[in-house]
Amino acid sequence: QVQLVESGGGLVQPGGSLRLSCAASGSTLDYYSIGWFRQAPGQEREGFSCISSSDGSTDYADSVKGRFTISRDNAKNTLYLQMNSMKPEDTAVYYCATSYYYSDYFYPFGSWGQGTQVTVSS
Repeated sequence: QVQLVESGGGLVQPGGSLRLSCAASGSTLDYYSIGWFRQAPGQEREGFSCISSSDGSTDYADSVKGRFTISRDNAKNTLYLQMNSMKPEDTAVYYCATSYYYSDYFYPFGSWGQGTQVTVSS
């Protein structure tokens, strides 16, 4: 089973940018469809982006579409999330997880990282 470790979280001002990384070990990342989830205080964890193992196609929730970009570097065995035009409502703990997208929902399975805190505030 693949092990995942997120990094890159921190404090950013509204309108700013941040890039998260998710380093994989124990298996080759390109075997898996994988995505990003987040959990804000007092809310359920939600999936918002996924990249397919088969063709590299990407999916996004409406809340981040046009602002966030998911990508993977198979040579580095790492998943990325570029976040631009950030808003206070993006504040959450961000997780990477093996997952897939189907019918407007992101389904996690198998491995999770430990999470990284992202805070958007002035």
